[in-house]
Amino acid sequence: MFLYNLTLQKAGAVTHAIYGSFSGPKTQEVVLSRGSNVLELVRPDDQGVLKTLCSVNVFGNIRCLQPFRLPGSQEDYVIVGSESGRIVILKVAATSTSSARGSALNSFHFQKVHQETFGKSGNRRIVPGEYLAVDPKGRACMVGALEKQKFVYVLNRDADAQLTISSPLEAHKSYHIVYDIVGMDMGFENPQFAAIELDYGEVDVDPTGEAAEEAMKQLVMYELDLGLNSMTRKSSVNIDNGANKLIALPGVADNGPGGVLVCCENYIIYRSGDAEEAVELRTSIPRRAELPIDRGVLVTAAATLKQKNRFFTFVQTEHGDLFKVSLVHEGADVSELTVKYFDSIPPAASLCIFRKGFLFAASEFGDHHLYQFLGLGDDDAVESSSVEVKLENGAYDGMDLDGMTGQVTFEPRYPMVNLDRVDTLTSLAPTIDMKIANLLGEETPQIFCACGRGAQSSLRMLRPGLQVNELASSELPGNPVALFTMKRDPNDEHVSYGVVSFANASIVLKVGESIEPTEETGFNDKVQTIGAHTMHDGTFVQITPSSIRHIQEKGRVSEWDAGKRTTTRAAINERQAAISLTGGEVVYFEMTPQGNLVETERKELGGDVSSLSIGEIPDGSLRSRYLAVGSYDKTVRVLSLDPEDNMKSLNMQALTDTPESLLLLDESENKGSLQLHIGLANGLLQRTDVDRVTGQMTDTRTRFLGAKRPGLCKILVNGRPAMLALSTRPWLGYSDQGSYSIVPMSYGSLSHAAAFSSSMCEEGFIAVSKNVLKILSIDRLGQVFNERSMGLQFTPRELAVHPETKSLVVVESDAMSQPLTQQAPDGNAMDMDGPSADEKRRHVGEYSGEEGEWGSCIRVVDPSSLTSLSRLDLEDNEAALSAAIVSFESAPDKGPVLCVGVTKGLTFYPRKTEGNFIKCYEFSDGGKSLTLIHSTEVDGIPRALTEFQGKLLAGVGSAVRILDLGKKRLLRKCEYASLPTDVATLDTTGFRIYVGDARESVHFMKYKKAENKLYVFADDSIPRHITAVCPLDYDTVAAADRFGNFTVLRLPAEMSAAVEEDPTAGNLAPNKFQSIANFHVGDTITSIERATMQSHGKEVLIYTTINGAVGAIIPLPSKDAVDFFQQLEMYMRQEAPSLVGRDHLAYRSSYMPVRSVVDGDLCVMFGGLPIDVQKSVSGELDRTPAEVSKKVEEILGLVL
Repeated sequence: MFLYNLTLQKAGAVTHAIYGSFSGPKTQEVVLSRGSNVLELVRPDDQGVLKTLCSVNVFGNIRCLQPFRLPGSQEDYVIVGSESGRIVILKVAATSTSSARGSALNSFHFQKVHQETFGKSGNRRIVPGEYLAVDPKGRACMVGALEKQKFVYVLNRDADAQLTISSPLEAHKSYHIVYDIVGMDMGFENPQFAAIELDYGEVDVDPTGEAAEEAMKQLVMYELDLGLNSMTRKSSVNIDNGANKLIALPGVADNGPGGVLVCCENYIIYRSGDAEEAVELRTSIPRRAELPIDRGVLVTAAATLKQKNRFFTFVQTEHGDLFKVSLVHEGADVSELTVKYFDSIPPAASLCIFRKGFLFAASEFGDHHLYQFLGLGDDDAVESSSVEVKLENGAYDGMDLDGMTGQVTFEPRYPMVNLDRVDTLTSLAPTIDMKIANLLGEETPQIFCACGRGAQSSLRMLRPGLQVNELASSELPGNPVALFTMKRDPNDEHVSYGVVSFANASIVLKVGESIEPTEETGFNDKVQTIGAHTMHDGTFVQITPSSIRHIQEKGRVSEWDAGKRTTTRAAINERQAAISLTGGEVVYFEMTPQGNLVETERKELGGDVSSLSIGEIPDGSLRSRYLAVGSYDKTVRVLSLDPEDNMKSLNMQALTDTPESLLLLDESENKGSLQLHIGLANGLLQRTDVDRVTGQMTDTRTRFLGAKRPGLCKILVNGRPAMLALSTRPWLGYSDQGSYSIVPMSYGSLSHAAAFSSSMCEEGFIAVSKNVLKILSIDRLGQVFNERSMGLQFTPRELAVHPETKSLVVVESDAMSQPLTQQAPDGNAMDMDGPSADEKRRHVGEYSGEEGEWGSCIRVVDPSSLTSLSRLDLEDNEAALSAAIVSFESAPDKGPVLCVGVTKGLTFYPRKTEGNFIKCYEFSDGGKSLTLIHSTEVDGIPRALTEFQGKLLAGVGSAVRILDLGKKRLLRKCEYASLPTDVATLDTTGFRIYVGDARESVHFMKYKKAENKLYVFADDSIPRHITAVCPLDYDTVAAADRFGNFTVLRLPAEMSAAVEEDPTAGNLAPNKFQSIANFHVGDTITSIERATMQSHGKEVLIYTTINGAVGAIIPLPSKDAVDFFQQLEMYMRQEAPSLVGRDHLAYRSSYMPVRSVVDGDLCVMFGGLPIDVQKSVSGELDRTPAEVSKKVEEILGLVL
């Protein structure tokens, strides 16, 4: 077995976000670290819509990011700290190409500038890479470890003005734990770095524990002497043990006081310098009124906004509350420190403030948001000041909440006052469970994901395809047969007219602030329109079944008559036109220098023409060189349009069916060929390269789009020509970041379409569905799935699908929370169904309870509308953790029964409960409601439930039990209680049970019905912390562990046959699995499902990860494919090394050597290599670059 791993949708979680001008001077962008292994460059446009400029997998874990700018430079570099044991400096490089409108287009990519090795690879405690600080003037950087080691690098320029990096200077300190590091703004004096450290040297040698109680955190200052090229530990002062974060303030040269803010539990300290007598001010952090007095408040994210004459620092607490931190100062003298409530947003991992007035918040859980500043907090919100803070003993050291006066409280507000949300980056993180099923009866199944945590929880439905936005729609008087758009002038950016053609009439629509019928084009509205276009001189051409009408200035019309024949097909560009007449004759027209459209050549093909397409005119040319002609004899021809050999047949290709539509485009960055798209009557789409010089057709690729024959048209995507195919659903073919993709759109069937652009929609298309005219646009290119979501009350734990009603059941629970009935002050349940209440809950959060308190509910969801059919709240601190729908053989009258694993009063440190239960519910009201049948107490936490042979199979603690439905409780029929730790997952096939243990990998069990006994007959030789298991066949399972590893385990065939005879072997498994595939995904896989994601597709494994990524494990179809992709992967490791310096093979073998799995994420990067490197790699494979790209596309076509 050989597999191919491919990420379908990159991780949504953002672990780091930094702001700067990376791609050019004065640009405002953020670099994101997604899921710890993807670097992404994002820029908001003028409307505040976030656009992804480039994204790359670095094949390593990114631990920290920082921007820096060399003195005198106008662009920022990116410093990356990772598990590679190297510090890497990157810059954003741009490649310019011309757009279809003639303007320059830039494609961006990250380029490695420097790479310095300083330690071993891996996430180690004493290897630097966890912390990274940069001197604000760009002269030096410090990279630190969690403990002991810190290196400082001097950054400079060489004689060629290129960035250089010095040898590292050591700033090590043994027995010191580091909590944060920041670069101080010292102007152009020697750079200084501040760190929060804890000395535990005496703690290790003190058996009494007194040293541990007396240990104090220290604020340590390090100074880099640029003259002596040395590092010194300049000073250290004791600070509060609750200190967790440092914020450097702008220096005097930037209208700031300098110094540093020390964020501690419940308050913030300002220190002006490093000496013992330095000025120190502190003030409390305002806290929510509902927060218990013993619950501390921590700052988790911060950002600084610099203006001409002032600056503001914004901090966010763990509850999501934003505060503006201000200082009253004259020069470096600070007299007051204030912390003022600003607004409340979901808790963020990183905050970035743009000079345009935007705030980007990379949320810890759920979607990320871009906000626009409406104000700077000049209202009368709650504020705390250092002037008002006093201590009972008059000292600061050891200050705690009880010893402080001046503590202020507030109520979080919504809607927001100072911020307005303008855009959102969707994120599935964390994805906790997933189910794949075609619950809507569509062509492809849907993926249902349980995502988020707490107030950010959601249920999301993913459909394969791009998201389409419907901007406007209007009903037409009939069903059109064709649709065209035209510009008033060919150099205009926006469309001016739309032409809707019916069987015996045409309507011309004028596009402006509104779309209205017009007669100003001079079109004949009494006949059908087969073609319409604006010519290079601003005149219009209308092609009808009987004539070609050239409408010139002042309404003058010159008309060419088709005579007794009828025009059946037409193709036209700004200077050329071609039509086909009944009988198979093709007539070619061309614009003369005098501005007349005249016939120049005819050609008889000997059979009726089914489709025509003429290419766009290249820059600097007067005509397109080729005309593509499809015939009913199942052939397509390329005809020359050169004056020397006009209408000469250059090449012909036989097809499997009639070519119903053709589209000749110049859409790729490959200057050697054009692309001819052929839509066949059997639903296939063929894409063939046409040589620009000879007209020969090569490199044909085929894709099945649907049962309906595809109609093709040209639109613009990112300024480049793209193919829109209309089959049973729309498809888009486009080039992006060096690779070509054909992806479906998540939208219904369309009959006709044409490109559209206006001031409100720069790139879109106008389309017809039955008799409705729609204006549509495509959002979020690069996302494979279109997403719909509904908010949930608590963190979802598991999903279950009702086999009859096709509804979804979601079990939700949250620690340190309460049911809604207890949260409402009047004792009544809060109305969470209203949009304002739900939005407030997502921004402000919910009640934060005590340890051992739980809020939980069971929800029945309609998958078509994603609305709650019913919700059952659990009381008395009960928490639903698992669920399964079981059809009990002993109670067929009950129908499918919902079994829910519930624990009561669960605490984790130490882990204890007040009771554990399995509750059984009967569906009522047509499957919309739940009625409790009974509750059965068990002696362990029921973490896993599933159906088995008409009974319930339950994992209760470390025991596996078979339970049947009784009248008053569940009846125990069989039990196996000798598993190593806790049952994490349960899956079944026939009489075999596959048990995933929380720490000891997978166990195979067999149930012998005659003896009513369970036996473990096989287990693994490697301990694995199992998170997901999926049976592949009777003897094989795919499994994933919490450290990001995917493995396939198989019981040898001879052992499997022997087990069928006698599985007994006491409490020890006599057989061991063979590990036939290993692969490090890099992220914890939370669920694995077998699915066929498209009609006529292959069955693959779909998995989701905790960081919100969706991936596929695809079986390679043949030995040739295995050899090809293994060789391609080998060469790609050499030609596309990791940007963070991590060895690719070592990364994919982080815990176990990679085996029998090809890294598809590395193979798909082939299209982004320079063309000379592509030729070199493909030459080693004895193939052309086009053949290699075709192979890579074919694998993706097995999934989507």
